[in-house]
Amino acid sequence: MNKMLGYLKDYKRESVLAPLFKMLEATFDLFVPLVMADIVNIGIAAHDFHYILVRCGILLLLAMIGLACSLTAQYFSAKAAVGYSTALRHALFEHIQTLSFTEMDTLGTSTLITRMTSDVNQVQSGLNLFLRLFLRSPFVVIGAMVMAFTVNSRAALIFVVTIPLLSVVVFGIMAATRPLYKTVQNRLDRVLGLTRENLTGVRVVRAFDKEKSEVERFENANDLLTKMQLHVGHISALMNPLTYVLINIAIVALLYVGSIEINVGGMASGDVIALVNYMNQILVELVKLANLIVQVSKALACAGRVQAVLDTTPGMAFPEKLLGEVPAEKSGDAVRFEHVSLTYAGAGAPSLSDISFTAKRGQTIGVIGGTGSGKSSLVNLIPRFYDATEGTVEIMGRDARNYPREELRGKAAMVMQKAQLFGGTIRSNLLWGNKNATDADLWAALETAQAAEFVKAKPLGLDEPVEQGGRNLSGGQKQRLTIARALVGKPEILILDDSASALDYATDAALRKALAALPGNLTVFIVSQRAASLQHADQILVLDDGHLVGIGTHDQLRQTCPVYEEIYESQFKKGDAQKMSAKKLKNKADPAAAQGHLDPCSGQNQTLFPALWCAALWWPL
Repeated sequence: MNKMLGYLKDYKRESVLAPLFKMLEATFDLFVPLVMADIVNIGIAAHDFHYILVRCGILLLLAMIGLACSLTAQYFSAKAAVGYSTALRHALFEHIQTLSFTEMDTLGTSTLITRMTSDVNQVQSGLNLFLRLFLRSPFVVIGAMVMAFTVNSRAALIFVVTIPLLSVVVFGIMAATRPLYKTVQNRLDRVLGLTRENLTGVRVVRAFDKEKSEVERFENANDLLTKMQLHVGHISALMNPLTYVLINIAIVALLYVGSIEINVGGMASGDVIALVNYMNQILVELVKLANLIVQVSKALACAGRVQAVLDTTPGMAFPEKLLGEVPAEKSGDAVRFEHVSLTYAGAGAPSLSDISFTAKRGQTIGVIGGTGSGKSSLVNLIPRFYDATEGTVEIMGRDARNYPREELRGKAAMVMQKAQLFGGTIRSNLLWGNKNATDADLWAALETAQAAEFVKAKPLGLDEPVEQGGRNLSGGQKQRLTIARALVGKPEILILDDSASALDYATDAALRKALAALPGNLTVFIVSQRAASLQHADQILVLDDGHLVGIGTHDQLRQTCPVYEEIYESQFKKGDAQKMSAKKLKNKADPAAAQGHLDPCSGQNQTLFPALWCAALWWPL
């Protein structure tokens, strides 16, 4: 918590002035019962109308001064609370940006969103109330008791008994509700997580007719949240009735003692009114204090959750400058894996085991394997999104851990499986790759990514609006724009993690041809489920259950790697498909044959139909 309080350092003056003005307001409030007692004891008793008017004027003046103090305190407390929450939210967001993928996976997206929004808002509200009321309420309670002794010491003993009893009720309820509010926030995380999951996957939910089951999941999580909120609310709701019962019993006792004192001449009737007013002030302030403590309990629980994120230490450390020298024998290396293994946090088994290979500068490396074989895990190690748990990953002859973050991410550009675009324009999205890129650079990247044609067709070209997540673009357009964004940065290593899955065969082939034609020694990693997309790669890595079971060219792997051969045969028809399809095309005088198209099932043509459709098309043969 001390670390979080550090964000108040720029608002020390406001943090002092806010409670100070509140205490001034409370001081003037404490004089009101005494003035009322004088009006009853002197003005009314002597029928002195002028005296009554003067004292009423004093009451009005006290009220105006109190209002001015209250408004001033509100201004300073709001300024301090809003400024503090702004600084805290900035620091939290900045810290989250330093976390590696491992910490992000562990914490979860929904809980981070909750802690940056709802939790910080609760802390802001709690701080605002704390600055305004936490000193004022105890000051009024103690001050009222002291002033009561100046009126009548015997009757004031009732205050000495009542205040501790009220404190036990207030602080007892606070102690009971504080841990429960933390549980409420955790269950709120679950509800927000389900909401986010359903909103992002609404098309899949509807496609599989899972609306009812998802509604049930949401209702179950929401019911748990509601029950916990009701449970906490029931405990908190005891605050007002218990405090009112104690206060009213105290007032009854006060009136009883006061009547006795009046009979014996120990005090005047106006003094009883003053004591009752002080008791009512105590009641009001303790109710405020009770509500304040409930809010502060929420704020403390939320502050603990925020602090937990701030205390999360990034699992990766990046040096400030480039370390080490490149040995002469490794000068031609782009990427080298030496006995690399990777185990995710909390996983029971490694996702990658003993991976070793070398990719030279300018080579095209294909990565293929079944679902869950570790393809994405492998390429995520290159830009150091994760650290290898065993072995060494070298980039351009140096250990990846010797690169500063900015320099490493500048050398290795990653295009992820899910195309992610941000609200803005096509230009603003492309400039993520290089904020200083010219229009010529942007168009060159679009040409290579096969996206220039549809961008030119847009009314505003590069300035065409892009909705959040690229909702106004097709899947293929989004993928091509994300590839172009990576190319704008002119990286030395380009990683396409199944990022052409939405492209047709012709566009996929044109993209690979354009990448191969780029000047320089661009090393390209292509992760794909399509064997046809990788068959011209310089090396193909075949993964199976986290193990590297094959490495070589397309022809070599077909002879030596059963896993690759199985993948290839599952996508292309067995046998002499070329001859069969050529005969079929000749017999039917297919126009495509006259244009020189090869059979789509041969593995050579990528301009007609996917392989599975081809198998169905030529099944009668």
